[in-house]
Amino acid sequence: MPKITLFVFSMMRHFTTLILFSLISLSAIAQKWQEGYFYDKRGVKNVGYITQNPSGKGPIKNEAFIEFKEYEKDKPMKLSASDIKSYVVGRDSFIVAVSLTDDWASEQMDFIRVAINAPLKLYMARVGNVAAQQKAVSVSPALSTGYGTGGMGGGLGGGVAINLGRNRGNGGTRITYFYGESTNGMKQITQENFVDVMTEVMGDEPAAVQQLQSGKVSLRDIEKIIAYYHQLEEERARRR
Repeated sequence: MPKITLFVFSMMRHFTTLILFSLISLSAIAQKWQEGYFYDKRGVKNVGYITQNPSGKGPIKNEAFIEFKEYEKDKPMKLSASDIKSYVVGRDSFIVAVSLTDDWASEQMDFIRVAINAPLKLYMARVGNVAAQQKAVSVSPALSTGYGTGGMGGGLGGGVAINLGRNRGNGGTRITYFYGESTNGMKQITQENFVDVMTEVMGDEPAAVQQLQSGKVSLRDIEKIIAYYHQLEEERARRR
């Protein structure tokens, strides 16, 4: 092959690679902002775009924060945890909680995910020795839950992808689950109380309860049973 042809081919390949890289980068930037809404302290709903993992420091020390803009081209504004009651992005909702465990100082405030919104609610949070304003918790469904309509037969493949956000603080953090009628006085899910608590939380979906009572589901499978519960909810809603 002539040298000039090899040169042109090489340039075209590099140019194509550059375009693909640029598209991937732009896609990643675009995915940072998601459609959603938040409720302020007065209970007023504000619809727009939210990013859950903003860069930089928050407006108030030891408080988690998000960024919000009403329209895509607006300048973002930072909203500290004490500024709002809750926010929703996609299918996930988050509320403000204070001092979830002894790992946190009493003044720390963070957003926690409402994993199941039932009379006895299930919450998910990241706790540890990290300043709350330097992290965020978000959860998004993976492409495949690994469950079929016949039950939790998918093994450990698929499930839910957990994005822990930024972690620039000192010390380790961990995902922890809590239950309660509200965030006031909520208690931690443990291996010992897992089946009893989750049975009450998921009591309106007998198929999920059956899986819990089978003895084949443990605390490490909690995201799988949560995804299965929501699948059952969706199937029931479609039948109405």
